[in-house]
Amino acid sequence: MSGKSLAELTKKVAEVSDTYAQRCSIERDDDWYLIKIGEELGELNAEYLRMTNRGRFDATRTRDKVQTALSDELADVFAQILLFAQHNQIDIEAALARKWFKYLPQEEN
Repeated sequence: MSGKSLAELTKKVAEVSDTYAQRCSIERDDDWYLIKIGEELGELNAEYLRMTNRGRFDATRTRDKVQTALSDELADVFAQILLFAQHNQIDIEAALARKWFKYLPQEEN
């Protein structure tokens, strides 16, 4: 997947989300996109707490499995952010340039 643009990633994520919504009979209204980010962020937080020995650690889960779960939950958060941006017509690349990249030297923008 490396080398893909955000637009390409967003398109693929949207296809998966459409399939998921159809298969599970989920109606994605305006609120769903933001609420789903919160849900996924909670799951990421739980895995991070496990990884840092501050959450319940099931003895059947190795550290490698927890690391994989942490990575997977981060992917879920990132995917939901892409979906939220798409649903709300937010150009995340332009927003990053405006909000973050303005602090870089001009030749790096």
